[in-house]
Amino acid sequence: MTRRTHATAAAEMDVYLDRPAWRLALVQGVTRVLVRCLFRLRVEGMEHYPSGPAVVCFNHLDWADPFFIAAAIPRRPAFSAFGPKEADMTVGARNRFMSWLGVPVPYHPEKDDLIVATRRVDRVLARGRVLFIAGEGRIHVGERRLLPLSDGPAYFALRAGVPLVPLAVNGTGWLGFGRTIRIRVGRPIAVEGRPTREQVERLTAELSEALGALVADFPDGRPPGAAWRWLTELFNDWPEGSRPPLDGPGAGRDGAPRPPGSR
Repeated sequence: MTRRTHATAAAEMDVYLDRPAWRLALVQGVTRVLVRCLFRLRVEGMEHYPSGPAVVCFNHLDWADPFFIAAAIPRRPAFSAFGPKEADMTVGARNRFMSWLGVPVPYHPEKDDLIVATRRVDRVLARGRVLFIAGEGRIHVGERRLLPLSDGPAYFALRAGVPLVPLAVNGTGWLGFGRTIRIRVGRPIAVEGRPTREQVERLTAELSEALGALVADFPDGRPPGAAWRWLTELFNDWPEGSRPPLDGPGAGRDGAPRPPGSR
């Protein structure tokens, strides 16, 4: 990577990181009120939540997961989210909203810009933020299940030398008024050494096992009424085209750690 490209990646991230802090604080405050009015929010393990730069990897069941996380975590330190995948943050209401807040770390997989994305992540962590990554890369069905995790969270944590923290979201498989939403923060995983393939695979396997243990005891909820079913699926993007059954290809495996060396 050239110096110019490095500087460009940093400058691109600074555009988001320098957004006024009140925007994120306002949205987080409103989200917290709405979530607690509509659901039973249960937060566990917050003593493990990082007080400085860290990589937090969470499981992903529904489009609304980030809002429940935002309602549960403290305002400080500020956070960023890895994604979205779109190249243009001015396209789509979601992208424009994330850009206005200053939380996205956009990357373009079709352009194979891993180096640029890595530099952006470096900038986020250097600015003292917590970086959230949906390690499975997509939504899935099954409260107690996980899809294989990507190498990204482990790689970024090793590269920056920051803690890697598993965070479980449960109860969002089907949304419903008064239903329990649980946010459970796991113990930080020790990060040592360089981001070699062996280290990344070892750390990813440890992360998968830890995250699998955090979600392993939450039951799958029954489908709610038509209005809540509609809300649950409102912005869900199922690769299968529609919500798959619990035993279908869109389901992970119960508490299954990612086998070392798999991708």
